[in-house]
Amino acid sequence: MSDRPLAQTIAALQPRARTELAELVAFKSVADPAQFPRSECEAAARWITDALRADGFQDVALLDTPDGTQSVYGFLPGPAGAPTVLLYAHYDVQPPLDEDAWLSPPFELTERDGRWYGRGAADCKGGLIMHLTALRALKEHGGVPVNVKVIVEGSEEQGTGGLERYAEAHPELLAADAVVIGDAGNFRVGLPTVTATLRGMTLVRVRVDTLEGNLHSGQFGGAAPDALAALIRILDSLRAEDGSTTVQGLAADATWDGLEYPEAEFRKDAKVLDGVGLLGGGTVADRIWSRPAVTVLGIDCPPVVGATPSVQAGARALVSLRVPPGTDAVEATKLLTAHLEGAAPWGARVAVEQVGQGQAFRADTGSPAYASMAAALREAYDGEEMQTAGMGGSIPLCNTLAGLYPDAEILLIGLSEPEAQIHAVNESVSPQELERLSLAEALFLGQYANSRG
Repeated sequence: MSDRPLAQTIAALQPRARTELAELVAFKSVADPAQFPRSECEAAARWITDALRADGFQDVALLDTPDGTQSVYGFLPGPAGAPTVLLYAHYDVQPPLDEDAWLSPPFELTERDGRWYGRGAADCKGGLIMHLTALRALKEHGGVPVNVKVIVEGSEEQGTGGLERYAEAHPELLAADAVVIGDAGNFRVGLPTVTATLRGMTLVRVRVDTLEGNLHSGQFGGAAPDALAALIRILDSLRAEDGSTTVQGLAADATWDGLEYPEAEFRKDAKVLDGVGLLGGGTVADRIWSRPAVTVLGIDCPPVVGATPSVQAGARALVSLRVPPGTDAVEATKLLTAHLEGAAPWGARVAVEQVGQGQAFRADTGSPAYASMAAALREAYDGEEMQTAGMGGSIPLCNTLAGLYPDAEILLIGLSEPEAQIHAVNESVSPQELERLSLAEALFLGQYANSRG
């Protein structure tokens, strides 16, 4: 790592970073009151407001967004005439899933094998700590050279669009010359990477009804239409024989032109079992960065334990569709809905409800800010050149910001490299990545200020 004094300051700030990340991880801030109390998100938001005020931010505010959640905003003034940079992270997290499968408590930051484990450690509470660490280091070396706005979202994982709608109603609030989204990640630990594209997403609930009530499977099975069987057929219609996504009318043959993802590395990162094949055709990069992907996230039906011999009258599923750049998410939602309704067997009644949506995003990697970021990452990573990759996930706010501020340069970096296992059990963050990326962000802010001077 660079031997500059700034790097030494960043290194000295790491114990504080770990302490604060542990405090943040302790909040069970899943933005779904059906799973965790709303008070957990509110407490996390208050922690962030206190941290921003303690670091000298002005106009710190809890923003009540239209989806019923809170985002946190703060402004840190820089020198007169300096450009403005918006730093983004989110404090809401995915639920821990099977807590028994965690090797340590999911909401207790735990060090193991050189990594820090806990829900949100990488996605994306660590992103906020990265921002704060970079700014604190700059203050010790002459001050922050740009005006800084920080926005920390409270419902990114739910895809309910609260911050997007708030920003649209208050377009002056997040206006900036450059935006650093701290919710992406390096392609590999130690390989500095910016994310150039994001898939969009649509999230729908599909309900199938066939009977007025459940029936005895011995007395009626074989003729009575089974809603669960109908749902299974409908969901199966969303995939071709090779497992690729097939939504009628939705293009699924785009290719990725950029950093490739070797299949052996992907199998290792995804922990695919021996003998089990990957889905789809084309390169791995094609499949995860440039093509649509459907996932059945959950099914409401009787659990195996306690199930009775019954023909099911109704069943539900939650279906996610990732939408590649170049495809409109609104149109994709219409196509998905039509496909689900049209695939119903036996005249089963199908109702589709949209519960989340976000557009895909493509960054302008030729902008001046990318040159500043490339130089900053090169220094922070001891001469390693910046790579450009895609990301299969979605950050709906990116397109909202691009639409509101067409001249703003949007960059995506972060801590969610493959070993982080975000959204899965045993999520973790590399402290070395946190240190290097904090340094890179601090260097970037200096580089960007000079480039705009």
